[in-house]
Amino acid sequence: MLGSNYEACALYRISLGVMLLIELVSRFQYLHVFYSDEGTYPLRLLMPKTDLIYKIVCIHCYDGSMVYLRILLSIQVALALSLIAGYQTKLSSVLSWYLYLGLTLRNTWLNFILDRYFHYLLFLAIFLPLDGAISLGKVSRTTHNQKHPPGGSESFVTPATIALKVLVVWIYWDAGYGKYSDPLGGWTFNAQPLPALDTYVRHTVGARYLYGLLGPIGLRYMTPTVVYAEMFTAPLALFGSLVGKKSVVYGAVGLICTMHIGIAFTMRNTVLLGLVACCAWCVFLPEGVGDDFGMPTSRSIEKVHLNSSKSKSLIKRHGVSALLIGAFVSGSIWFETLSNQCDQSQEHIWSTLLHNRWNVFVGAEEYVTWEIAPGRLADGTIVDVWSKSNEVSWEMPGAGAPCTSTSRAGRWRSFPYLAGLEGEEGEILWQYLCSQWDFENNVSEVGNEGRQLMRFNFFMLQADILPNMGFSVTRKRLIHSHDCMSSSNFGQNDVPKGTFDFGSQEEL
Repeated sequence: MLGSNYEACALYRISLGVMLLIELVSRFQYLHVFYSDEGTYPLRLLMPKTDLIYKIVCIHCYDGSMVYLRILLSIQVALALSLIAGYQTKLSSVLSWYLYLGLTLRNTWLNFILDRYFHYLLFLAIFLPLDGAISLGKVSRTTHNQKHPPGGSESFVTPATIALKVLVVWIYWDAGYGKYSDPLGGWTFNAQPLPALDTYVRHTVGARYLYGLLGPIGLRYMTPTVVYAEMFTAPLALFGSLVGKKSVVYGAVGLICTMHIGIAFTMRNTVLLGLVACCAWCVFLPEGVGDDFGMPTSRSIEKVHLNSSKSKSLIKRHGVSALLIGAFVSGSIWFETLSNQCDQSQEHIWSTLLHNRWNVFVGAEEYVTWEIAPGRLADGTIVDVWSKSNEVSWEMPGAGAPCTSTSRAGRWRSFPYLAGLEGEEGEILWQYLCSQWDFENNVSEVGNEGRQLMRFNFFMLQADILPNMGFSVTRKRLIHSHDCMSSSNFGQNDVPKGTFDFGSQEEL
């Protein structure tokens, strides 16, 4: 029940490696804006806020040049490829986890639940026998030179398999119970005014097709099933493993992965998150999964015998991993229950290293938001700096699929929520939009001087979600007004910072 097998671990390794590769390749486009000294958060602003441990652990904080950052990210990409191929999996797992931690620490503004998945799954991958099947690597000999039949169906129990399965149970119980205990009852059948799924499934073309197929009543019936699926699917998979019912295990894994794929098709910016979540379920796959799905996993190599009957051998083999995993688990419990607020500040690494809560999408979505930034160029032209468009539109974006991230998706979604930054931090953050516009429009070249951005206003817009895919009149709020020619935009007349109060703002 708490074990796994070589083929399942191989699928875990390959799927996690593929997702990691996709994520890391996408990070190249964000290096300049979010990680370099030329971007929105140079090291001279970050380092004074961190302690000694943070400075030592964060290898991405050693240098802020683009050359250094590209080298590190290229190394991470190579390690992801090594995981996929099954070559030097132990070393690749250790370095992948450490470098991903450093990348996250370099700019914690960008730390999403996706990064939490990679953080925990890569850490536990360190202690799994990932090269037991479908691998280019070599498996070491056993202590007693015991040989085992080729193939990857042999089961074993280790501290890592236990921790990974318990983690999956916790992830979904935390997420499901958060929805179940929502004080507004957004995930119940009688949710008012709308059930949660009716508010979330609006963000893509696929979502609108689903809405058309199921209708409001169908989504109302489906909403509470998500809660119970999250809370009880993992225990069901464990029960199937306990009683040896492959059909139960496959059914549980298929159900949860179908749910994640559905989320990926109906909500923007969730494809990678949903697929990474599915990776964790590979460890639940039963013995013979390779034969069941026709995978060529047979290998004429010697395998590590992980189920030695000698307790001394077990302690020797798994003592270190049990100690490290136990320390990690204990640290997570300490962080969530006993740590002080100061331990969770940016000065320390603990909030990134040990945060283990998963209660996202807890309530129904009450509104959608998006941003525009009308700016004036030197020749008097008005453009939208945020969408990099020559036209400014106050209409809800998305070609019929309203979304909070149509113009700048991915890691850019953190940018609007940094509006509270003031002083030099705020100046550098907002000035980046000026320098980015000028660079991309070749303002320094003769004849392009008129394209220089002089100033812009950054607006956040909001529309309430109404029944039958409807939305209210759009409201707007000025978040920041920036003069690109000035070195100080945070004087007494600047837009007040704080909570975005749309209620008192102008309707469009």
